[in-house]
Amino acid sequence: MSRCAWAERSTLEQAYHDHEWGTPVHDDRLLFEFLILEGAQAGLSWTTILRKRDAYRMAFDGFDPERVARYDEAKIAELLANPGIVRNRLKIAAAVNNARRFLQVREQFDSFDTYLWRFVDGRPRQNAWQNMTDVPARTPESDAMSKDLEKRGFRFVGSVICYAYMQAIGVVNDHTVDCFRWKQLHPTGSP
Repeated sequence: MSRCAWAERSTLEQAYHDHEWGTPVHDDRLLFEFLILEGAQAGLSWTTILRKRDAYRMAFDGFDPERVARYDEAKIAELLANPGIVRNRLKIAAAVNNARRFLQVREQFDSFDTYLWRFVDGRPRQNAWQNMTDVPARTPESDAMSKDLEKRGFRFVGSVICYAYMQAIGVVNDHTVDCFRWKQLHPTGSP
């Protein structure tokens, strides 16, 4: 079975690649989870975040945006002392801030899902990359998403982070064409 090259380093990456990465997500709680995890990943490897994912779920109350939005300084101090997550004050503060902004967007658009998928007209972008070196770090869509999120007060949402987010939640299909997942996620199932 052929996979994207980045997913061959560990069984953890393989499982994530085979079952999650690039699969279209329309569940607001999971969209919030990936938004927080992508921000936490900035400057680190995704493998580091995958290893800490269960600890993040516990520390951030199952990524319930309503609960995270209510975190105060005492809770932030507790998170900063948690060795299971990335203990970066700016990233933790951004997660709390982003929960509050997430709820505002959800209120305005009825769901974060509705807001998010409008950047690609409601349908995943189907790319046909031959190898991972062809995949861009950002696109006009990720630039637009980043700019709009920043305008709404979100933090740790630069264009590169937004593109990684779009890849993770299946807004774009960036599996390489030889990967078995590309065929599963592409509407025609062939290049």
